[in-house]
This record gives sequence, C-alpha cells and structure tokens, in this order.
Amino acid sequence: GRHEVWSWKTAGKESLCLMWQKVKVQLMLSMSFLTALFWYCRRLYSFLAQLLKRWSNYLQRQLIRNLSVLPEVDLLGYSAREWKGETKQAKQMREAYEELFRSCHIKYLRQVRRDNYSVVRAVLFQIFNQGIPFPSWMKERDILKLPEKLLYSQGCNWIQQYSFGPERYTGPNAFGKLRKCMEALKTNWAEISATRDHEERRSMCNTLFSDESKEYQLYEAIKFIMLYEVVEAYEQIKSRDKPVHNLFSLLFARDSSSDPLSFMMNHLNSIGDSICLDQVELFLLGYLLQVKIRVYRLHRFNTEEFQVNYPDEYRREWNEISLLTEDDHYYHIPLFRT
Repeated sequence: GRHEVWSWKTAGKESLCLMWQKVKVQLMLSMSFLTALFWYCRRLYSFLAQLLKRWSNYLQRQLIRNLSVLPEVDLLGYSAREWKGETKQAKQMREAYEELFRSCHIKYLRQVRRDNYSVVRAVLFQIFNQGIPFPSWMKERDILKLPEKLLYSQGCNWIQQYSFGPERYTGPNAFGKLRKCMEALKTNWAEISATRDHEERRSMCNTLFSDESKEYQLYEAIKFIMLYEVVEAYEQIKSRDKPVHNLFSLLFARDSSSDPLSFMMNHLNSIGDSICLDQVELFLLGYLLQVKIRVYRLHRFNTEEFQVNYPDEYRREWNEISLLTEDDHYYHIPLFRT
C-alpha cells in the first residue's frame, strides 16, 4: 500500500514538473514576444514622434515663409540692419526710429509683405488680429448684395471693367467674382471677430494671411466697398440729398477721379497691381472701415506730417490702429510696449 502511495505521489510530481516545463517554455516565449513587441512599439513610437516633429517643423517653416505679416522683431535692431551707413537718409531714418522708440513707446514692429496691397493688408490684419467688429453701417446692410445693387439698382454696368489687382480681369464674370470676394470678407471677418481668445484669433490670422489667394479676395472686397462708397457719395452730391464727408470733395477734385468710373479705371483697378493707396484713399479706407489709422511717416521726420491720422475727423468710439512707413508706399505694423 505504501508503494502504491509513493508511486502515485511520484507520478503526480512528474506530471506537475512536465506541466511546469511546458508552461515555463510558453511563459518564456510569451515574455520574449512581449519584450520584442515592446521594443518594436517603442522604436515605432520614437520614429513616429520624430516624423511628426519634422513634419510640424516643416509646416511651421512653410507657414512663416508664406506669412505676409511676419512675427515681431526688435524696432532698433531692424533700423540698424536696414539703414546702415552714414548717408543723410540713413542717419535721418535711424533718428526717426529712435524717436519712435523713446517718445512713442514703440519697441517692436511686424514687417508686412512689400507689394501693392501693403497698406490694405496692414490695416485689415490689425482689424482681424484685434478682433474689431464690423463697422456699424456693415451691420445694417448685407454687404453681399452690394455688387448686385451697384450693377442692377444703380445701373453701373461699367463695373464689368473692374480689375482684380495682379489679375487684370475684366468682363461679364466680374459680378460673380466680386460676390465671392465679398463672401470671403464677410465670412472671415465674422468668424475671427467672434473669437474671444487672443491666441486662437492670432492663429486664425496667421493661417489666413499665409494663403495668398484668400488674402487677395479680402483686399478686392475692400477695394469694391471703397468703390461702392464713392458711387453713393457721387449720387448724393448730384441729387444734393444730404451733405457728404469732405474727403469725397477732395477725391472728386482730382482730374483722375472726377467721377466713380474714372476713380475705378485710374486708381482702384491698379491697386494691388502697379500702385498702392495714396493719401486721399487712405482717408477713405479709414472712413469706411470706421477706424482711426495713425501713420508714422518716417521720411517726414521733424515735420508736422510725421504723425498723420486717416481720416483726420473721426468719432471717439472708433478703434485705433497704427502703421509705419518709410516712403508712403510700403507699410509695417508698429507694436507698443510701455
């Protein structure tokens, strides 16, 4: 009986040993597999992280490269780089920048792409970046209907000769193209001004102002609104319905813009292509967008025209934006620090 008990115990132990050996082998294989899997996943994660980082850096470089309004740079550092030498002009410019730094508390600037949309871009970027809402008259009217109103209600068939900046486009499709520009302006302005978080709004502006085709639509919409306001003022002057702002008297006093058609053909059609806005049109731009545009004109340093407001008559509740120019052609954005 004892021999049978011993045999049973021995057989049980041997069976357990065999099972353990099999389980041990399986466990070792499983551990090896899990270790290899962990190592592979870790390498894959590291590879994907590096790939994502490289792609993110590439996109960031592309975004900065395409940005039409660059990140801020030190004002005096910019002045020293751009105006080297001891010529009279270089010295005057450096003095003007130093005056901005000392007296106006302007410490930085954002460079704006040097093309013939420069001033419109600098103004519109600040309006969007600051979250400035639509001017009051735009809230009362649907700006999408302005091309239709001008073409059909007021019989201005000549808007088919409207040119879209560098794209010298004319013809019967001008109406549809203008409508798309107005839609782009209204949609982007409404979306960005409704964004309260400053960082999110800044990101939206950087994205918008790195897409050239979308930018041009915004600027052409602004140009068309300028044309619409000129037509409205011209009709009011003819009918003597009500007084108009004196800036329209200055505009119509020019031989090259004595009426809306000549204003479009001789001025608006070339903006963005071969010319930039002049002084009278800057008055008009500030007036229709209901913003006070303060311009620091560095080439007019030590004169009364060093700081100029466009328009010179503005309402107290209007928002203020600032521009900086060295030649009344290309404009940058000054940034204030106390």
